[in-house]
Amino acid sequence: MFRVMTVCTGNICRSPMAEYLLRRALEDEDLGDDVEVTSAGTSRWERGNPIDPRARALLLADGIDPSDHRAREFDPAWFADLDLVLAMDVDHLDELRDLAPSPQDADRVHLFRGFMDEDARGDTAETDPQNAGISDPWYGTDADFEDTERLITEALPSLVAWIRDHRTAGAPHR
Repeated sequence: MFRVMTVCTGNICRSPMAEYLLRRALEDEDLGDDVEVTSAGTSRWERGNPIDPRARALLLADGIDPSDHRAREFDPAWFADLDLVLAMDVDHLDELRDLAPSPQDADRVHLFRGFMDEDARGDTAETDPQNAGISDPWYGTDADFEDTERLITEALPSLVAWIRDHRTAGAPHR
């Protein structure tokens, strides 16, 4: 089993949206039995809380029921069981790499949108890691949540292709 975790700040907006959307994309490619997708947050602020109602509404509109989601804080001990850790923004990337117990564990941490090639990203400014993250929609409007969903969805084809190619043979890291 190849194990992937998406990580944002509170684990109520971006990372659960990415978790559920990535899980469905993998199932659509018949990879659901080979890949486990979970999510967590870098903080304990929202621990135990359900997904944000705005994120929930978008997922429900896509036919995904996230009602079982409960926020949890990332535990560095989980690195031992994870093949790929997907940070939703640069701050998460840096924090997760700092939490990694070894350089090999730090090498498993990537930006969620970091797997997109330049053609898929379109805007050349997006090739800069500082601009490749997904901003927190929590303080924003419904439109910000829609933008978050769009950015996640745009990254899925490249990410699913990478996972398909790397889920076996000891899960080599990018």
